[in-house]
Amino acid sequence: MLEAFGLSDPGCVRSNNEDYYLLAPALGLYLVADGMGGAAAGEHASQLAAETVGEFVYKTTSREPGMLTRAFEEANRRVLEAANLDSTLEGMGTTLVALVKVDGQAYVSSVGDSRAYIYKDGQLAVLTEDQTWVHEVGRRLGIEEAQLKSHPMRHVLTMAIGVSENLRTHSYVFPLETGVQVLLCSDGLHGVITDIAIAAVLAAEGTLEEKAKKLIELARKAGGPDNITTVLLRVTDKTE
Repeated sequence: MLEAFGLSDPGCVRSNNEDYYLLAPALGLYLVADGMGGAAAGEHASQLAAETVGEFVYKTTSREPGMLTRAFEEANRRVLEAANLDSTLEGMGTTLVALVKVDGQAYVSSVGDSRAYIYKDGQLAVLTEDQTWVHEVGRRLGIEEAQLKSHPMRHVLTMAIGVSENLRTHSYVFPLETGVQVLLCSDGLHGVITDIAIAAVLAAEGTLEEKAKKLIELARKAGGPDNITTVLLRVTDKTE
């Protein structure tokens, strides 16, 4: 059985929330999107992308790893199309990280810097790879981590849904074993609290709701400069 709980918070600085999450257990689908754009454009992009992926998965009969890549490509196409048709939505985009449960395995895809973490046997690991200037350019240039944390390009994405027709999607597969916890989150969480803090919350006893609330509380205590979204999953026994 796969338990799931999602929670989103605007944070301490922003009045609106451009993040969007989706829990669709009937489809085995769970995702987080972090929108960007002026006015309400970011909110529109994240919701449109999430709903497009949900619709695509619902209609797809072939459950294989490439399914999410194709779903992301359709979401990208629709966000680009919506922005082209409405000048108030010009420049909108969104990150996207999604997980689909298929026959005891998890298929995960990501675009941008929303992340998927796996917590197993007391160890936390980042599954996804950030598509950011820091990760794809800064580190390769040999810039030290301490400098990257305050670098003026640290918030720049190198890829997002809705910014280019040529979408680069990262995809992963892993087994859903009993006891495994998965965290999907926006950078409003992982950008302000450490992996050590995240691991401590996941290691503690409690419901997924209690853990999600604790993670958001920690992000808010750290200043909450951005919207904060978490989707937590836990395998409680062998997944069929």
